Amino acid sequence: MNIGQAARQSGLSAKMIRYYEAIGLLPAAGRSESGYRQYAADDLHVLAFIKRARDLGFALEEVGKLLALWQDRQRASADVKALAGAHIDTLNRKIAELSGLRDTLSELVSHCQGDARPDCPILRDLAGGGCEAKTRKSESLTNDMKCQM
Repeated sequence: MNIGQAARQSGLSAKMIRYYEAIGLLPAAGRSESGYRQYAADDLHVLAFIKRARDLGFALEEVGKLLALWQDRQRASADVKALAGAHIDTLNRKIAELSGLRDTLSELVSHCQGDARPDCPILRDLAGGGCEAKTRKSESLTNDMKCQM
């Protein structure tokens, strides 16, 4: 099948397929007499594997390692588990970071009157590099005055 058909069947764009081929995640496709890429069922399996790994948030380097493990029938499942466990740790750090960002922004939004006045604690915080958060923590009028423009 050609790259367009492979893209439709795999759920990836033709551009991504070419990219995965260029960086070595996908073996170089065979070529037709006219030079078009040709993909086989095995290529679709690899593309499905890559897509699923990417959907789970694995970085391209990790996907490469997972592919190598998947294709190595002599692999130890402990190696796969270790890689997946490390990815879970990374995801947990990102979740904690995003939760903190959400909480900070929620706090800022709750302090914004959202009316016609120009005063906005959200913009004040952005301009002050975190002054609003520091002010809330210290509850200090002096710090609040320093944070205002």
